[in-house]
Amino acid sequence: MLHKVLIGAVSSQAARLLINEKGLPGPDVEQHLKALLQSALSKLDVVSREEFETQQLVLERTRARLEALEKRVEVIEQGTQAPST
Repeated sequence: MLHKVLIGAVSSQAARLLINEKGLPGPDVEQHLKALLQSALSKLDVVSREEFETQQLVLERTRARLEALEKRVEVIEQGTQAPST
């Protein structure tokens, strides 16, 4: 949805600039610009801000769990390596 709005806004503004500068036919220029922008954006590997933040939270929780497990393993290893008398 955001991509369509962004593409429409950018292509409209660029078309207005080109029409004023070069005297090109408006609808054709705008349609070509939209197609170019859609093609370029579809090739990008991007995610939404919401998806990024969700993945960031998952990573933070996973990191916290890993650190807790590492501490537990360290305690267990210290217990098994106690000097025998």
